[in-house]
Amino acid sequence: METITMSTKEMSRLEVMQKLEEKRMGQKEASRILGISIRHIKRLLKNYRQQGAVGLVSRHRGRTGNHRLQAEVKKKALDLLKSKYQGFGPTLACEKLVEKEKLKISDESVRQLMIAEGLWKPHKIKKEVVHQLRERRACFGELVQIDGSPHDWFEGRSEACVLLVFIDDATGKLVQLRFVESESFFSYCAAAEGYFRQYGKPGAFYSDKHSIFRVHTPGTGKTEALTQFGRAMQALDIQILCANSPQAKGRVERVNQTLQDRLVKEMRLRNLSSMAEGNAYLPEFIADFNLRFAVEPRSSFNAHRTLNAQDDLATLLTWQEQRLVSKNLTIQFEKVVYQIQTQRPSYALRNASVTVCVNAQQQLTILYKGKSLPYAIYHHQAKQSEVVTPKDLDAALKEHAPLKPAPNHPWRTQPLFPSQKKIRNVPAPRGGDISNLENG
Repeated sequence: METITMSTKEMSRLEVMQKLEEKRMGQKEASRILGISIRHIKRLLKNYRQQGAVGLVSRHRGRTGNHRLQAEVKKKALDLLKSKYQGFGPTLACEKLVEKEKLKISDESVRQLMIAEGLWKPHKIKKEVVHQLRERRACFGELVQIDGSPHDWFEGRSEACVLLVFIDDATGKLVQLRFVESESFFSYCAAAEGYFRQYGKPGAFYSDKHSIFRVHTPGTGKTEALTQFGRAMQALDIQILCANSPQAKGRVERVNQTLQDRLVKEMRLRNLSSMAEGNAYLPEFIADFNLRFAVEPRSSFNAHRTLNAQDDLATLLTWQEQRLVSKNLTIQFEKVVYQIQTQRPSYALRNASVTVCVNAQQQLTILYKGKSLPYAIYHHQAKQSEVVTPKDLDAALKEHAPLKPAPNHPWRTQPLFPSQKKIRNVPAPRGGDISNLENG
C-alpha cells in the first residue's frame, strides 16, 4: 500500500474533491470554501479523477525554489556585510549591495542572512502607544520643523558635534542640514540663512522649547519677551511655534534617528573625519535622501516667500541689545566701555538709544537710527564668572580645554619612551651614600 504525504491544505482539497465527485457540493461552494477560482477547482477535479489523491499533491515538493538565493551571491553578500558594511541595518545594507555592488538580492533576504549570522537582532514588537494623528500641512514651506541632534556623528574620528536639521512638514523633504559644535543662536542663524537663500522664507518654524526659541523666565512687562532668534524671525515675518512634547514634532524626531543611522554609515564609507568635510558632503546626501523619502504635497502652491530689499540678513541675524548713550558719549557692553566718536555736537547723542550688534565673528557694530556709528574701546573691565546653561556646558568647557594633537601628529606616531643609551653598571659606593657617585 502506497503512503502519500499531504499537507493540511492538500487534505482540505481532497475532502472537497470527494464531495464534488459524490455530487454533495457544487463547484461554486467549493471555490468559496477553498478560496480559489472555479477554473482552478475544475483543474483540481480533473487531476483527482485521473490520478486520485496523488494528483492533489504539489509537484514542487522536494525541489529547489525558482527564486532561491544563489550560493555565490549569498557568499559575496555575507563577506561584504562582515567587512565593508559592518554595522549597517538590513534596509541600508540592501541598498548598498544593490546599488554599489550590483548584487541581485532583496532586503528580506539580507535581513534573514544577517539574523542567521548574528549580525542583526530582530526587534521585539513594542506595545503601540496611540497619539493623536496630525495631518501634514498642505503646502511646501508652510511649516518647517527644526531641531538639533547631538551625536558622535564621526564615530570617534572627530569630536562629537551637533547636526541641525530643518525638515519640511508637508513633504518630509530635508531643506537644511549643518554640522555645528553646539546649539546656539549663531549656529541656528547660519543654518537658517543658508535655507533662506536657497528656498526663501517659510511660514513658520516648529521647534522644541529650547531657550534659543522661547523665553523661560519672561519679565513683568506688558509685551511678550522674545529671544534673539525670535526677534530675528519676527523681523522676517516668520512665526515660531514650540511643541509641548517630542511626539508633537515627531517628523523631525524620526528623521534624527534615521540620520544617526544612514548619515553615519555614508560618512564612514567616504572616510569623512571632520565637520568641514561633513558639511561639504551634506548637499549630496540631502539630494539622495529627498529622492528616496520625500512625498508630494497635497497642494502645488509653494508657501515660501522671496527675500526682499528690507530683509538685511547680515544685520538681522546678529545678537542685538539696546543701550543708552551717557553724557560722555560712552556705552557699556559685555564688560567693555566703548567711546562713540562723532563730528556732530555731543548733546545730540546724549541719552540716545543705540543698538549694539554682534555677529558670529564677534565683530561689533553700533547702530543709531539704522546707521553705523564710529567708536573706540575706552576701558576693559575685569571679567566675572559666567552663567552657563546645562546644554551649553560642554561648549563652554571646550573653549578652555587644552588643544589635542591631530591623529597624524608626530607625537602620536613616535614611541612614548624613545630608546635610550644603555647605562653601564656602576658599583654602589661603600656606606650606601649615593652622593659619592658625583665625585667618583
